[in-house]
Amino acid sequence: MPDWNNISSVLLDMDGTLLDLKFDSHFWQEYVPERYAFSRGLDIPTAKQLLAPTFKKHEGTLNWYCLDFWSQELELDIVEMKKDVAHLIAIKTGALEFLKRLRQRGKRCTLVTNAHPHSLALKLEHTRLDNHLDHIISAHELGLPKEDPGFWAELQSVEPFTPHQTLLVDDNLNALRSAQQFGIKHLLAACYPDSKRERQHTDEFAYFHEFDEITPASFPTS
Repeated sequence: MPDWNNISSVLLDMDGTLLDLKFDSHFWQEYVPERYAFSRGLDIPTAKQLLAPTFKKHEGTLNWYCLDFWSQELELDIVEMKKDVAHLIAIKTGALEFLKRLRQRGKRCTLVTNAHPHSLALKLEHTRLDNHLDHIISAHELGLPKEDPGFWAELQSVEPFTPHQTLLVDDNLNALRSAQQFGIKHLLAACYPDSKRERQHTDEFAYFHEFDEITPASFPTS
């Protein structure tokens, strides 16, 4: 359980933390190769083989999360394609109750995501997470991904927070590492970003399996 008495701000990742990563996993690993193969007259295994090094090259950069970049790179309408599989977008069990309890306890809750604004808008439309948060920030507004330690200083300029009184909840271990390097004290890793895949293991950070493990009581206990 996080030390809620010493936490005033909570920074929350979206994909793989509040939302099930199965949507993104299916989209990028199955649906994009399928459409790429069809557009070029390839079989799907060949398309996956061709796409793999391109994806790897941009992993961890802002391009990795940019729908405009991939639309141009792959000559596909990535924004429209995401709408095709939007039925897979799902909030993780217990996430909304977790947010409700945090706000009851007076914690400021900010969504901090690498998601491109178009992807963010689609997910908010389907989940209404925005009704449960104080502020929402996409890394694309700041020009750096969360994996870059410089991101957190940029974030602090638009969403002031005190590092030693701040909790970051994220499934991205590189984002957690960069936050730690910046000086954010409380760090928590999500073990199951994707409900259809195996557990993510981490020895570096405190972790949780389900939100009920870390949801605070409605009011502070003495």
